[in-house]
Amino acid sequence: MRSEEEPLGCVRVKATLAPVALALSIIVAAALFAHAYRTRSRANNELLVVGSGSRNFEADLIVWSGSFTRRAMELRAASAALQEDRESVKAFLLRKGAKPEDVVFSSIQVSKDFDETVQKDGTRTSTFAGYRLEQKVTIESKEVAKYERIAREITELLNAGVEFTSNEPAYFYTKLASLKIQMVADATRDARRRAEQIAEHAGGTLGKLKAATLGVFQITAQNSSEEFSWRGNYNTDSRRKTATVTARLRYEVE
Repeated sequence: MRSEEEPLGCVRVKATLAPVALALSIIVAAALFAHAYRTRSRANNELLVVGSGSRNFEADLIVWSGSFTRRAMELRAASAALQEDRESVKAFLLRKGAKPEDVVFSSIQVSKDFDETVQKDGTRTSTFAGYRLEQKVTIESKEVAKYERIAREITELLNAGVEFTSNEPAYFYTKLASLKIQMVADATRDARRRAEQIAEHAGGTLGKLKAATLGVFQITAQNSSEEFSWRGNYNTDSRRKTATVTARLRYEVE
C-alpha cells in the first residue's frame, strides 16, 4: 500500500527507472566483458620471435706493449743501465720498421728490492738488495700485421741481454659503431622473416609490430668456443673476430 506521505507520481518514476538502471548495468557489463575478451584475444594472438645478426671482421688497430728492467745496488748505476736498454729497445724497433711516432716510452718506475731471511728462532729480517728500475714501451698503430710480426721477433732483444717482458698484443676495431648498425639491421630482418614464416605456416597473418628489444653485443674470436656473457663480450686477444647480436620482436597475429 502507498504511504500517505509519498506522492503517487514519485512511485511511478521509481518503477520506471528500475528497469532502465538494470538495462544500463547489463550494457556496461557486456561492454566490459567484450573489452576484456578482445584484450585477451589480442594477448593470445601475439607472436614473439628472436632473430640474430652476425658479422666476421678483422681488427684494424693493434696495441702492443712491453717492459724492460734493470737492478743495481746504486740508483745511478741502475738508471744508466736502463738508459742503455732503452736505446737498445728503440734501435731494435726502428730497425724492424717501427715508426718513431708510434713508439711511446713511459716514465721510469723505481722500487727497492729486499732479501728476506728467517732466523733459527723464527724471526724474519729484510736486507736491502738494490734498486729496481722499470720502463714500459707501448705501440698503437693501424699497421696490424707489421707490429704483430715485430712482437714475435722480440727474442732478439733477449739474446742481446735486455731483460724485456713482452705482453700479448690487443686487437681493436675502429669502425665498430657502423658495424653495430649493420648487425642490428641483420638481426631485425632475420626476426621478421622468422615471424612471417611462423604466421604463414600457422595459417595466420602477421599484424603490426608491438615491441622490439635488442640483446647485448658479443664479440668473440672467430671459430672459438668462447661463451657469451649477459653483459656482453669483447674479445681483444684475437685479430679475427665475430660479432653477434639478437633482436626480440613481438607481433600481433590475425
